[in-house]
Amino acid sequence: MKQIIQDLKSGDTILEEVPVPMVRKGTVLIKTHRTLVSLGTERMLVEFSKANFIDKARQQPDKVKQVIEKIQSDGLRPTLEAVFRKLGEPLPLGYCNAGEVIDVGEGVTEFKVGDRVISNGNHAEVVCIPKNLVAKIPDGVSYDEAAFTVIGSIALQGIRLINPTFGETIVVTGLGLIGLIAAQLLMANGCQVIGLDFDQSKVDLASQWGVKAINAAKEPNTLKLIEELTNGIGVDGVLITASTKSNDVISQAARMCRKRGRVVLVGVIGLDIQRADFYEKEISFQVSCSYGPGRYDSFYENKGMDYPIGFVRWTQKRNFEAILHAILSKKIDINPLITEVIDLKDYNQIYGDIGKSKSIASLLKYDGNISASDNTVKVLSSSNFSGGKGQIGIIGAGNFTKSTVLPTLKKLNAKVKYIASANGLSGTTTAKKYGIEHSTTNYQDILQDNEVDGVLITTRHNLHAKQVIESLSAGKHVFVEKPIALTHEELDQIIETHEKTNVTLTVGFNRRFSPFIQDAKKQLGDSNTLFMLLPI
Repeated sequence: MKQIIQDLKSGDTILEEVPVPMVRKGTVLIKTHRTLVSLGTERMLVEFSKANFIDKARQQPDKVKQVIEKIQSDGLRPTLEAVFRKLGEPLPLGYCNAGEVIDVGEGVTEFKVGDRVISNGNHAEVVCIPKNLVAKIPDGVSYDEAAFTVIGSIALQGIRLINPTFGETIVVTGLGLIGLIAAQLLMANGCQVIGLDFDQSKVDLASQWGVKAINAAKEPNTLKLIEELTNGIGVDGVLITASTKSNDVISQAARMCRKRGRVVLVGVIGLDIQRADFYEKEISFQVSCSYGPGRYDSFYENKGMDYPIGFVRWTQKRNFEAILHAILSKKIDINPLITEVIDLKDYNQIYGDIGKSKSIASLLKYDGNISASDNTVKVLSSSNFSGGKGQIGIIGAGNFTKSTVLPTLKKLNAKVKYIASANGLSGTTTAKKYGIEHSTTNYQDILQDNEVDGVLITTRHNLHAKQVIESLSAGKHVFVEKPIALTHEELDQIIETHEKTNVTLTVGFNRRFSPFIQDAKKQLGDSNTLFMLLPI
């Protein structure tokens, strides 16, 4: 399948061929019909990747500080290796996906094959998304409209934090895609809305919906005009959806507020805040996090554990559903925001000169000629492999594999035939770098290949036992990074399986060469078996 990625080192935006992901427990496999290009966020990523190393450092001073701290603790060479390895990892673009369910994982009951859904999936023909980041598209809402759901939820979360009441006056600073949606949502909430932007076309569009839209480039004294519009009181709140390095936006937001007004930041701006601007009026300031409660909580997002509605009324999934309902009921009008709809193969019409784009919203259209049964293996090169000569398959393409396992195997001239990763992109990129012939999203391909003699397992801890048992049962020699299992029952099953086979099983403990372990071993003597009790 095809997926759009950003090469952080070269600056190129690439339509990459990667394996189709496998559905996993608690997830939904979605065939994409439309994705929305977030011109603000994705423009920043593309422009950042095209910058030289010095400019990259200037744009992320916090990351530079982390690098300096790592040099002090780990040394120069390991730090540089880590930095260049990070820059060598491509970044999947996109987070506004609309498509059709083609498979559901274990434990998913609220979706079925054929459902029309939205998710925060990338620009890819097939995406595998945890169920709490997926919502059904109501009948009457098109894929084009539905693709705006996630970015609309970003606007909605900012509004929930500013907590507007009927009749209040709210300023939206920045009438980009999020700002235009936010303005409509605020009006639907019974607010008077003032919009600020430097682009006349966006000002005109907002004016059509009844927003008091002002071109800040043409208005010599915006603060005075807003004071007049509010009878000298000031506005009740300011929602900042702009993107600029300037500190003027936050200062202006505070000065246009009434006493005890509220300022909520959704965009990215300079934050050198002057205390006097906020102190005299006791103005509150808050930064909005993405599209709602649950974001970046692994229990909510990855394990599917929902928050009780009586305590958390609006999670990110409920925000998705609220936006979809607003589109269905015409509370917000999406179609005027669509500037262009481009076929996926022509993606460079959007990304080729994204920094100069005047588009409000660009959609990518997918042909849909792909299914869950399509190939989960990507053949990257051709080599002559034969069994019995140390052919290796690696399950897991995480940081340990890329930083430790593969560099070591390369020095040993080991023959690696497969690498498996959950979503395909990490494995494919790593396979290209190390000359591995196959990238797969289905590790069963490794176990079923008679030419593969040994399997290295470097996945998440909770997957180790199952993958060890399956690999041993397939007659493969196994190296598994710690731990081999998480429960006594899993360990008993592994022992039972291993006793039935004629293969080796090795567990890696990457602390066994530490000074502490070496000293402990010396103190305890040359015993063949070493038992250690560690505090938990």
